[in-house]
Amino acid sequence: MTFVERMVGAAKLDVRVYEEIEGDRSAMPQALAVVVLSAVAGGIGVGSGIRGLVFGTIAGLLGWVVWAWLTYFIGTRLLPEPDTKADIGELLRTIGFASSPGILRVVGIVPILGSIVIVVSAVWTLVAVVVAVRQALDYRSTGRAIGVCVIGWVVQIVIFALLMGVLRRAG
Repeated sequence: MTFVERMVGAAKLDVRVYEEIEGDRSAMPQALAVVVLSAVAGGIGVGSGIRGLVFGTIAGLLGWVVWAWLTYFIGTRLLPEPDTKADIGELLRTIGFASSPGILRVVGIVPILGSIVIVVSAVWTLVAVVVAVRQALDYRSTGRAIGVCVIGWVVQIVIFALLMGVLRRAG
């Protein structure tokens, strides 16, 4: 399956594509590329300029790694199912490809339509992340995958809020 086919399949929430990505250790550079493309598209979509584009891309990459690690920890240590077997690479790859719908954020530059597309792509990406997590953690329960994602999302927000507070005080 090609890189683009994987991106389209991930966006279509195709569990077979997520299973393939989960098992393909060589797909990490592709997952990284999807995260970068999504972050750049978001930066272009909100018209943040070069500085915002660079910052947004770095934040997107950092968020991807933190989200994958939190999901791995929560999903394998705190809320595993009996068949749960995963490593951090599987979560990085599947969650990376789950950001495929974020590429649509480039349309954010279009007045009125842009705001709608940004919201739709954000919700679509969250749904894709739930599918990615369910597949990577070998869950039978979508509800458990949602729970892991929600807990990870809240923890990530707290971490980034604390980090931003520290950086503001230091600056």
